[in-house]
Amino acid sequence: MKLKTRRAAAKRFSKTEKGYFKHARAGKSHLLFNKPRKRKRNLRKAEYVKSGRVRHNLNILMPWD
Repeated sequence: MKLKTRRAAAKRFSKTEKGYFKHARAGKSHLLFNKPRKRKRNLRKAEYVKSGRVRHNLNILMPWD
């Protein structure tokens, strides 16, 4: 049976060369006027998936990426 990539996961995560998953940080979409400039600047940076269990599940959802 052919394995397909789950498109919802592929749109939110990208895989690095070492096999980690990178994603955007939460909290950058609305109510930005009362967040400090430093916090908004740090929200621009990518974040990596920390949990090994979540990383395992993402490998199942995205077998080819």
